[in-house]
Amino acid sequence: MAKPEFKFQMYKRLQQRTPQIYAEAKKAAESLNIPAELKGAFGLTGAISGCPSPLRDDVEHAMAVESKKVVPLAVYVDQIREEIKGFYGDDYDAAPVNTCEGGLWVSFDSLMTPPALGRGDNFRARYIAPLERHLHHQGGYGRPFPPKYKDILADRGTTAGELGFYGKRQNNFDTVFVPMVGAEYPVHGINYHPVPLMKNIKVKESLEAIEANAKIHQTLLTGFASLGYDTTGYGYGAKDKDGTPLLSKGIAQIAKKYNVPYLIDNAWGIPFIGTNIKNVGADVMIYSMDKATGSSTSALIIGKEDVLVNIRRSLGYHGQRYGTTASYGKAAYVTLDPGKEGLVGQLAALRAIRKNEMLLKKPVDDLYNIVVDEFSKIDSRLKPFFQFEKSYNCGTVEINYEKSWENGQLGIPVFSIEDMYSGSNLFQDGCSQMGIIPTIAYDANIFISPGLGTTDSNGQIIEERMRMAVRGLVMLIEIVCNHSGMFE
Repeated sequence: MAKPEFKFQMYKRLQQRTPQIYAEAKKAAESLNIPAELKGAFGLTGAISGCPSPLRDDVEHAMAVESKKVVPLAVYVDQIREEIKGFYGDDYDAAPVNTCEGGLWVSFDSLMTPPALGRGDNFRARYIAPLERHLHHQGGYGRPFPPKYKDILADRGTTAGELGFYGKRQNNFDTVFVPMVGAEYPVHGINYHPVPLMKNIKVKESLEAIEANAKIHQTLLTGFASLGYDTTGYGYGAKDKDGTPLLSKGIAQIAKKYNVPYLIDNAWGIPFIGTNIKNVGADVMIYSMDKATGSSTSALIIGKEDVLVNIRRSLGYHGQRYGTTASYGKAAYVTLDPGKEGLVGQLAALRAIRKNEMLLKKPVDDLYNIVVDEFSKIDSRLKPFFQFEKSYNCGTVEINYEKSWENGQLGIPVFSIEDMYSGSNLFQDGCSQMGIIPTIAYDANIFISPGLGTTDSNGQIIEERMRMAVRGLVMLIEIVCNHSGMFE
């Protein structure tokens, strides 16, 4: 087969060679000597909602103890509030929910969508979101604006229509997407779509672009939303002396100027040791607590007290009927109830982090050393292209390879998020062929975290297993690159 001249030819070639790539991956995995009981039961992240990490002993024990007690659920909700207020201050509050997506839904509908009551037609509302990664989450609740983005989420998720991603769009609500200055949005992947490459964002110029759009849409503007991550590959690498991403701080300042809320989707974040909502100046931050915090399946909304009143009312937490302090009652979003197990596991995880932050920081330090060491053994032609960064916010190590595409050359294959959903992301599905559960590996960015069969019952790294998983990924990257034509 001729050497690819254009990007699409490289991905066409990879598609045609997929069976051969998977066969070589399976063969290579034999050298890892993965125990039979581990195959398909360990992997590169325990922070995927569809396959979360096993619970740590401390969280499991707390859940077992509390399951035998008779305790009103509002008591657990208030105890979670106490943990949040004890760390962030009395001006902040909390609302536990069952999933992070549920937290996004209730927050958008409580804070940014037009009111449903009152005479006359509803007015339209718009919120501004940077054109960044994972847009189907924080950018998926309104109709896309400008119209060139109208189909930007079409190939994501398992259901695209009225009952899928499109169905969560709120009434008379629009999302204004703003490209970031310095970012690139080239088309890549076997499922060939634009991918956001965020490593080279210029913060000052990007904030100017966001504010320019705020002025254009100010008569309709009801909020801002973005991710809450803190790594270079997500566009948040530039930080102040306290480690707070400058892009996030800047958006918060713009939101305050326009008197509208700023919502941060920090799904893969960890309260207390990660991106600090107080330092950012945002109004709401939402966590998927089972991803990186070690909680049972649940999510947590934290934010400024005045903003949380509306959210807590929507969930039925704010007063048993009129003016009382807390409840567990009926409201518009009572369907997002996390239940006793979710509340107790979340509370135990929060208390554990406040007591000993190294419980979650040490595994990240150990993982970083393993990743850097294993990638030092990769094909020498690939080694210069990788950039590594650890994140206590996400409990991860980020591996970025945007650099391989500089100077117009064909680089390490970049898979789109659409590839992930269509089963054509070779870096993810190739891992599965090797008996390793994959992590997210699209947009020239790979996030690895501990937890899925790679940590002990106290959440600490089992080095042999973690190395095995990372080594498998290194081997797979080499195999895919050899088939891509980039070396020819």
